Amino acid sequence: MRCLHLRSSNGAKHLRIAACLFLLSSLLSACRQDMRLQPRIAPQQESSLFADKRGARPQPANTVARGHLNEDSFFATGIQMGENGYRVELNVLPFPATLAVLRRGQERFNIFCAPCHSRVGNGMGEVVRRGYKQAANLQDQVRQAQPVSHYFYVMTHGYGNMPDYAAQIAPADRWAIAAYIRALQLSQNATLQDVAPGAQVKTLRDMAHEEHLPASYAEPWTMPAVTVQAARPNIAPSSNSAQRGAR
Repeated sequence: MRCLHLRSSNGAKHLRIAACLFLLSSLLSACRQDMRLQPRIAPQQESSLFADKRGARPQPANTVARGHLNEDSFFATGIQMGENGYRVELNVLPFPATLAVLRRGQERFNIFCAPCHSRVGNGMGEVVRRGYKQAANLQDQVRQAQPVSHYFYVMTHGYGNMPDYAAQIAPADRWAIAAYIRALQLSQNATLQDVAPGAQVKTLRDMAHEEHLPASYAEPWTMPAVTVQAARPNIAPSSNSAQRGAR
């Protein structure tokens, strides 16, 4: 009987231990804290964690945001500082103008620039033809004489009525567009001396004839005499307004 009593007491003891462990694990799981409920500091809220009580901490010195290191200043800005302290634009690219770069520049140019400057860069895009301010003609002597980094700088900061495109176009794509503008200028102003030996040359008039296009296709483009403007809507007066007028 004594052995049986000892066994029963040990069994009850083990049962009480198991019950305590189960209760403890339940309590610990109930104290679980999700990330959305974690302690946080609201913007501009005071915090007792720091000696100055400021919850919003100042940035450490020389902090640079990810992707904005800009080790190559010319690549990021399109300018260099001259010896006289003034900014200088250069007629060079920060990387080779490969065929892939020109194709990328053509794609970005047709998306962002052609609506105003047209696909040939003569400043007669569809937006201009519908009443927007005259865009720059990239084919005139002034623009052809400008260094290639000038176009990068204008895309970055805007110029006149043209807004900046720094947020829409990455720096590498801005340089690709600048390279394509230079290639576009060459294509629209090339001479027979620029053609490779043995290459066949066709005039635009001959190409239009072969494609059965009208003769005016090869003529110079001109701006419309009058820009397109929306007509004022002709709204008939309501009965209430007619009654007020009669009074």
